[in-house]
Amino acid sequence: MGIKIIDIFTVFMVLFAVIDITGSIPIIIEIKRKTGHLDAERATIVSFILMLLFLFAGEPFLNLFGVDVSSFAIAGSFVLLLLGFEMVLGIEFFKYETGKHSSIVPVAFPLIAGAGSMTTILSLKAIYNVWTILIALCLNIIIVYIVLKATRIVEKLLGATGILVLKKIFGIILLAIAIKLFLTNTGIKLSNAP
Repeated sequence: MGIKIIDIFTVFMVLFAVIDITGSIPIIIEIKRKTGHLDAERATIVSFILMLLFLFAGEPFLNLFGVDVSSFAIAGSFVLLLLGFEMVLGIEFFKYETGKHSSIVPVAFPLIAGAGSMTTILSLKAIYNVWTILIALCLNIIIVYIVLKATRIVEKLLGATGILVLKKIFGIILLAIAIKLFLTNTGIKLSNAP
C-alpha cells in the first residue's frame, strides 16, 4: 500500500482534532503560571516518543502490564477530570514541580499524548499504513512545538482577564471530554430522556 497525500491529510486532520493543542492553550498557560517554566522541547519530545511507542507497539506494551486500551483511556480520563476541576473551581489537585519534570505531566501526558490520541493512533493503524500515520504525526508534532513556544505571545494578547475567562471555558470543555472518554470506555450510556 503506497503513501497518498490525501491519506496523510486525512490522518493529520484526525490527529490534529484529537490532540487539540490549540484548545489546550489556556491549560498550558495555567501550568506555566504555576510552575514558572514550560520546556517546550521536552514536552514535545516526550509526547512524540509516547505516540511513536503507541504507533509501533501500543497494545503489546499495555499487555505487558496487563492493561487494556479501555482501562488506559479511563485512567487518562481521571487525570483530565482533575485538571478540569482545577481550572473551573480554582482549587489545586496536582503538585506542580518546578524544573525538568513540570513539562511532562500533565503537558506531554495526558494533554498532548493522551489516551484519546493514543487510542486514535491504534485505530488508524487498522485503516492506514504506518508511514502515512508517521508523516501525519510528525506534522502534528511540529504544530505542537510551535504552539508551546508561542504561549507567551498568546498570554500577552489575551491579558489576565482573557486568560481567566478562557481557563473557565476550557475547564468545562475538559470536564466534558473527560466524562465522554470515561463513558465511552466503560460502555455506560446516558439516556436523553427527561
